[in-house]
Amino acid sequence: MRLAAALGASLLLAACASATALTTLLNANGRACYYADVDGVGEKIGFYFAVQSGGQFEIDFVVMDPNDKVILEGEKERQGDFIFTGKTLGEYSFCFANEASNTDKLIDFDIMVESEPRRVLSGSAAPLKEHTSALEESTYKLSGLLSSITRTQKYFHTRHHRNYSTVQSTKSRMFWFTVLECVAIVGMSLLQIWILKTFFSRGGRWVTRWYRRC
Repeated sequence: MRLAAALGASLLLAACASATALTTLLNANGRACYYADVDGVGEKIGFYFAVQSGGQFEIDFVVMDPNDKVILEGEKERQGDFIFTGKTLGEYSFCFANEASNTDKLIDFDIMVESEPRRVLSGSAAPLKEHTSALEESTYKLSGLLSSITRTQKYFHTRHHRNYSTVQSTKSRMFWFTVLECVAIVGMSLLQIWILKTFFSRGGRWVTRWYRRC
């Protein structure tokens, strides 16, 4: 029974956080906003984004509170990972702007809202806390480790996309450079043939004229 109660407490603690992991394609010269509700003063809000493809992997962003006060903003940022405290109840906005670019951008981002204080169970909370404190600490440690692993996976995912884009760009440049080189070689060959043909044609005419005069 104690183990079941402890597991129930850990589930309640896990329910304190809500997160949204999304991928969006932002069109050229476009703007997109996403929203998260904060229903308690002092809640921690996490915001992560990374540009996966498009142009120079740069994007403008701005985060505002329910009173339209700017909390975070940046221009031509490739990625960001922020945590701040929500001091106002209501709807927070997270906006991306691609207005200065002519290419589409693929963006991965997370919005997390987490209550800072831990929930306390009613009734048998005091005796239950003695048996669940160690489990709570282990749960939070595991949650932190999982978050770290998730961030690392996202980092490598972003690097993979960017490196792949660089490889594709280099491949395209090499292809067109090779095509231009082939065209130049063929052009030089044709030019040499024309020069040699013209030279011998004029030389033959000069020899014929000299023979007739003699």
